[in-house]
Amino acid sequence: MTPHKHVVGIVGLGTVGRALLDMLRDTGHEVIAVDSDPAALARLNERPTADGPAPVHLVAEIAQLSRADLVIEAVSEDEAVKSEMLHRLHTLCADGTPVVTTTSSLPLPRLAVASGRPADTMGLRFLIPPGPQAPVQALRTPMTSPETALAVDELVARLGLTPVAVDSRCATDATALVYAYLNRAMTLYERGEVDRHDIDTAMRLGCGVPFGPLELLDRIGLDTALSVLTGLRTCTDDDAFAPAPVLTRLVRQGRLGRKSGHGFYAYDVARPAEPHRLPALPAAPADVRRVGVVGSGIMARGIAEVTATAGFPTVLVARDADKASQALARIGESLVRAVRRGRIGPQAKAAALDLLVGADDMGALGDCDLVIEAVTEDLDVKRALFARLGAVCRPGALLATTTSSLSVTACAEASGRPSRVLGMHFFNPAPAMRLVELVRTDATSDEAAATAQAVCERLGRTTVQCQDRVGFIVNYLLFPYLGRALNLLDRHDTDIEGIDTAIERGFGHPMGPFALLDTIGLDVSLAIQGELYKAFGEPDFMPSPVLEQLVAAGWLGRKNRKGLRTQ
Repeated sequence: MTPHKHVVGIVGLGTVGRALLDMLRDTGHEVIAVDSDPAALARLNERPTADGPAPVHLVAEIAQLSRADLVIEAVSEDEAVKSEMLHRLHTLCADGTPVVTTTSSLPLPRLAVASGRPADTMGLRFLIPPGPQAPVQALRTPMTSPETALAVDELVARLGLTPVAVDSRCATDATALVYAYLNRAMTLYERGEVDRHDIDTAMRLGCGVPFGPLELLDRIGLDTALSVLTGLRTCTDDDAFAPAPVLTRLVRQGRLGRKSGHGFYAYDVARPAEPHRLPALPAAPADVRRVGVVGSGIMARGIAEVTATAGFPTVLVARDADKASQALARIGESLVRAVRRGRIGPQAKAAALDLLVGADDMGALGDCDLVIEAVTEDLDVKRALFARLGAVCRPGALLATTTSSLSVTACAEASGRPSRVLGMHFFNPAPAMRLVELVRTDATSDEAAATAQAVCERLGRTTVQCQDRVGFIVNYLLFPYLGRALNLLDRHDTDIEGIDTAIERGFGHPMGPFALLDTIGLDVSLAIQGELYKAFGEPDFMPSPVLEQLVAAGWLGRKNRKGLRTQ
């Protein structure tokens, strides 16, 4: 776009169109914004859209776009609708005027041909809604003229967007993976088992994603999400993309997300949203003065480090004296790294080490007020351990399991004191991850739940409440997504690195599914898949044959430097 051309048209003022309107206004472009929906125009007229360095014209008819220097099409994600709109725009605008489609999933070459002017047609693909420095992929076809490509590249630069290079097939795969995950999250919410804030908090803190799934859907626009899911369902015949009934219902009610002021959450532009408040403790918590941790692996060491750093005298019980000694040494090394990185000071490190002791005798847990089990993810092993804990721990002690995929109720029953048992699922690495899934069984007392929540608050952790169901929140939503990524390896053209890149750059995830599998551990991932499939029997939980073969060959991921992305 040559420097003197500043008039940009937008057709469709949904999530993408509205966000682009704000960015264009703020960067000095005169904007002609078109939407046939009076409600969309009314919502924008309530906001100070014209209070910028250049005027904004909100209109219902596209005829005024004839004087635009570039037009952005942001109508619904439907090939017939987009094709017709692109053709109308090219008919209306002067020859050579670039017209840009914001499709996220439709084939650009077909849209360009259907427009009637393929040389003047390009695409801007946003996998998440536009915003300052948001990733965007400028898409062109072999038919795109150099002038159109230059105009769009200059617009991207003017808006402060971040151009990314993502293979189109990988972007399509990434979109399918993420939308199946979003759809499952809506289904979980609709069942009424988990609060919407807990779903979003769990996935944001447990997986490091920028937005929880329901918040992301509100940002995308529920009507857009419905259109994308419907299109994926049509072209794949995969029930994972059949839109959750709650999505269809909300769209019919006009609750379209942030753009309409209400979706899964309510948005009031006149005043900031009130912060989500944690539920009150169900009872007065018991006093916890001393903590025991059973195990010597990564999770046990991490939890012991966290409790000692928070000021709890902590005893770590391992299978033998050597393992206990080695575990304390590894915790010391971790604390040294924490000081080096500025997370804690030298005095805090020294104080934590003074509070830590190791033992190889379960009797050392006798005076602990809270004992956290962090041994291998095997139900028989855990049940045997809880039977011993029930015998050696004092009657009022709270017992917790860190299981991520096994029955808390089964552990509680083995202890002989089920009212004093619950799940405290920390995430790895425990010193860095802020989330704890608190899991109550039917027998867990209010005081036990209150005590665990109070301890987590003292540890500086954020808690979400979960039912005792395999996978809780995070793994229940995460592993179908990872399993679907593994299923893509059945295809001859799957690009592991490319899909990870598309997820990271397009959706802002800290890592793609294959890198994440390596980080979790391929053996751990396979075990969790097995437990989830045993519990639910759904195809998306079925253990991956590829994963089985890799684990059998000794490929475990980052832990032994042999994995899908780790060599």
